[in-house]
Amino acid sequence: MDDRDDSLLFSDSSEASEVESDGPRIYSVRELNSAARNVLGSNFSDVWVAGEVSDLSRPSSGHLYFSLKDEDASIRAVVWRSTASRMPFRIEDGQELVCRGKIDLYVVRGSYQLVIDKAEPQGIGGLQLAFEQLKQKLAGQGLFDEQAKQKPPWLPRRIAFVTSPSGAAIRDFLEVIRRRWSKVNVVVIPVRVQGQQAAAEIAAGIRTANVLADPPDLLVVGRGGGSMEDLWCFNEEPVVRAIFESEIPVISAVGHEIDVTLSDLAADRRALTPSEAAELAVPSEAEVAAFLFSVQQRMVSTLQNRVSQARQHLKVLASRPVLNRPEELVEQRARQVDDWEQRLRRGAQEHLSRRQERIALAAASLNALSPLSVLERGYSVTQDESGAVVQDVDQLQVGQQLQTQVRAGTIRSQVTAVEPDTDK
Repeated sequence: MDDRDDSLLFSDSSEASEVESDGPRIYSVRELNSAARNVLGSNFSDVWVAGEVSDLSRPSSGHLYFSLKDEDASIRAVVWRSTASRMPFRIEDGQELVCRGKIDLYVVRGSYQLVIDKAEPQGIGGLQLAFEQLKQKLAGQGLFDEQAKQKPPWLPRRIAFVTSPSGAAIRDFLEVIRRRWSKVNVVVIPVRVQGQQAAAEIAAGIRTANVLADPPDLLVVGRGGGSMEDLWCFNEEPVVRAIFESEIPVISAVGHEIDVTLSDLAADRRALTPSEAAELAVPSEAEVAAFLFSVQQRMVSTLQNRVSQARQHLKVLASRPVLNRPEELVEQRARQVDDWEQRLRRGAQEHLSRRQERIALAAASLNALSPLSVLERGYSVTQDESGAVVQDVDQLQVGQQLQTQVRAGTIRSQVTAVEPDTDK
């Protein structure tokens, strides 16, 4: 059905009468829903609705589907992905929202919904809500933990400042640096510090500082003051993560004294202004001179005390007899050595005598048991060819060679006969 036919359903009474004169017009369900959609769209193309979010759904498409409800009624609502990606905060169940959009009717089901193109939290600004949500998320991931923070160097040789080169922040910073410690080298990494592209540029500037061939000892990130909207880039996740991941210590120098940005929480040190960042970055020459003078005084005092103690110690040593008459100590030690030598000689002689006596007794015992002693008394020892002592005639055979040991020598013989003892 064309638009003209659809409009007949909602025409004035006179036109309706003309239609009825030719009989009732019958619509399909789709035609009726399409006509209703046109009416709702033309009459509610820009409406504001306040309500509480419930039944929130986040499909993989990125669209958001939920209901807006009050005490008496509810309406389905949808936020398309393109709109949701631009919202500074995350919609959650239970939030009170004021939403702007248009009424649309889903023809397939005949249900109507609010298509939202803008939403603001009730009672708290959208940016503030986004800040709290991201703060809670990053805190849960440990980006603000104190134990993860680095200690800035006491006297940096080289400082990099990620900021706008034309802003007041760098001018104030350099002025204080020149006044306090002019010998430091300051490198400016130019970025935008406001607007949609600022966060990406600041994060890239921080990463650039970390990969320089001659990396700085300290990194400062910041800008001058402004509203929450002006400073919002320092609350965006890419900047906060870049600060947390920096291997170089970071001072956050966003020019605001009351509000705290997420960059402040992630940085190793926070400065209220760029000028204060310069004071935190380097000591003053007067302070260093005073410190060195104090160290010098302490060193002189320490050395004087040590000299005085050494002199006193020498006096004590000089009063000891061993140092007054050292030859006495040598004589005493010489007498001790002589005594030890004599005692050692006596002990060695006594020990040798005891050993000799024991050896003599053992020799006498062995001699008494020796077969040679038996031979000396007129006895002999006969052995066969293998050297075995002949103890019985049964060991012998006729023709066997024998050797007999006597006192004065050896007799070799041959068995001609074997005669056993018949008495046994």
